[in-house]
Amino acid sequence: MKRLILLFAALSTLATAAAQLPERTPANVEKYKRICREAIRKEMKGMYREAGGALKYPFLAPGSNQYLDMLWDWDSWLSDVALRQILLDYGTDADRREALAYERGCVLNALSYGGMDGWIPIWIERNAPSREEMLRRRNPWKSNMHKPTLAQHAAFIVRQSGGDAEWLREDFYTLQAFVSKYLNFHRHRATGLLYWETDEAIGVDNDPSTFYRPHGSSGSIFPNALMYRELLATAYLADRLGMPDIAARYRSEAEGLLAAVREHCWDPRDGFYYSVDLNLLPIEKPAIEGLEPGDLYLHVGQPRTYDCLIQRFSVWSGFMALWAGIATPEQAAEIVERQYRDPRSFNAAAGVRSLSPLEKMYDTRASGNPSSWQGPIWINVNYLVFRGLVRYGFTEEARELAEKTVLLLGRDYERFGALHEYYLPDNGEPVLNKGFQNWNLLVLNMAAWLDGRPAVEEF
Repeated sequence: MKRLILLFAALSTLATAAAQLPERTPANVEKYKRICREAIRKEMKGMYREAGGALKYPFLAPGSNQYLDMLWDWDSWLSDVALRQILLDYGTDADRREALAYERGCVLNALSYGGMDGWIPIWIERNAPSREEMLRRRNPWKSNMHKPTLAQHAAFIVRQSGGDAEWLREDFYTLQAFVSKYLNFHRHRATGLLYWETDEAIGVDNDPSTFYRPHGSSGSIFPNALMYRELLATAYLADRLGMPDIAARYRSEAEGLLAAVREHCWDPRDGFYYSVDLNLLPIEKPAIEGLEPGDLYLHVGQPRTYDCLIQRFSVWSGFMALWAGIATPEQAAEIVERQYRDPRSFNAAAGVRSLSPLEKMYDTRASGNPSSWQGPIWINVNYLVFRGLVRYGFTEEARELAEKTVLLLGRDYERFGALHEYYLPDNGEPVLNKGFQNWNLLVLNMAAWLDGRPAVEEF
């Protein structure tokens, strides 16, 4: 009996140890940086995929069996940012030349599915049907498409390779059509904000500001922050291709979107950027048919004077205003003080919670369709928030978040020899998809910044 008690005690101790993150000490940070670097260096080409089938060019894939041979929109962009850090740290000139075909291929494969209408699919599988066949089964005006990261990905590649944009010249019209489709057909005229057509494949799958909401109603801060940077990236590409008039137009669009997001999404009460609800009844003139003199027609004395309603859901994407450079310095300081630093809300042992536990929708259970964004830690979230903190000069907070990410992923490599798709916030336990690489490899960019070495940044 005594032996059984000791055995249970030992097993309990092991389980407790496994379910705790390493202490954030300088020694541990150095140890787990080293583990991350050694593991990722060996996997440097694990995201490379060759051309074939519907994918005419070589490309980058997220990794893990679930995403083994598919091109995804914002995944390939952030994977490439990580790849460039790997190449900077460990690559040779030959490695960089080899990688360029896979990088450009992500953009060119997406554009090969584009057209005059601007629609581009969110992901492309090797055995995907033609564009024409895809459009026979969906309405491109009423469905979501590739997230506004395509111009940013192209601009990142151009800037990383010395400013050469000639490889994009023949497809630049298709890229402009894509960007313009968002502006012309997925933008709310009264507010100037972009909205999701549906809640399908929005990247942050079950974000409650969009998930199961009426179609066309979610003016999400997430795509609006992405589009602000997308417009600036399109302008940069136009400049590189000798098209200054076109560049000026996109910069003007960016300024307009910046003003719209600041006006409608900033909440001074909470000190945070939120998504907004666009699902309001229209303001209409009274219809007099059938009315008798003296009949009451409601709302005519004071119709609404606002075009949207703030959705006060504490979703991580409010920090995208820092990443994109949308927040004013004063707003950034308030966001960091009231939102980022609060351990009851976003600030967890493993990084930034994707949804605050103060929300009733908070749920960290494993889910693959939709992926769970209602609380778990995602490394792209940690990274994008980290970049926003760096942008506005919050160095101590950026260091804290980078070190937490190093400890989380280094411990995952140490225990399981691989990374996972997302993690529990308080103890860093992996939840799903062993072997997921993708944007997780951005831990190297954060580690380089911690060391004061050159750190690759997205456009």
